[in-house]
Amino acid sequence: MIDARRFAPATLRNRDPIGAVLADELPEQGTLLEVAAGTGEHAAYLAPRFPGLAWQPTDPDEDALASIAAWRDATAASRLLAPLKLDAASADWPFTSADAMLCVNMIHISPPGATVGLMAGAGRLLPVGGPLIVYGPFLEPEVVTAPSNLEFDASLKARNPEWGLRNMDWVDALAAANGLQRTRRVQMPANNLTLVYRKL
Repeated sequence: MIDARRFAPATLRNRDPIGAVLADELPEQGTLLEVAAGTGEHAAYLAPRFPGLAWQPTDPDEDALASIAAWRDATAASRLLAPLKLDAASADWPFTSADAMLCVNMIHISPPGATVGLMAGAGRLLPVGGPLIVYGPFLEPEVVTAPSNLEFDASLKARNPEWGLRNMDWVDALAAANGLQRTRRVQMPANNLTLVYRKL
């Protein structure tokens, strides 16, 4: 049998720092919706740390969904749910509610519409006080961007002109337009950030 699991090297570096933020921010019970779960490694590693949460991974890519399913089969996390197809940019999400949302490394490797859809989805699905937690590299108006991030931004735009590091002010404004407010900024490995938004 072919093992459909994919591997992202950065996961080993960032999964514990992400988990530490989640431990501070997630509710004890409910459903966590992971948008753009990618390889599924974060879901497989982190879901067992939060046994009170049903962890729902999603992704728009069929190969990613196969990888997530394979990681789910390889883990003992009883509340890690089967992955579902979701394009964040779509206005039609197959969910009516979520107690928390997580999105790792999507915002810079997707068209702007995916971030617009992510914030709109969080505004629709989350309860008052519910967190949307996003991870990745960002541009900050008052912070000097690391040269490695500038190079990464250029390489992303060379691959796809719609990709690239997003300005945090733009992300914050999208959040505000959907009834969310940033409550935390956490410095992470390799010049990445975790941003926490909560539904007002």
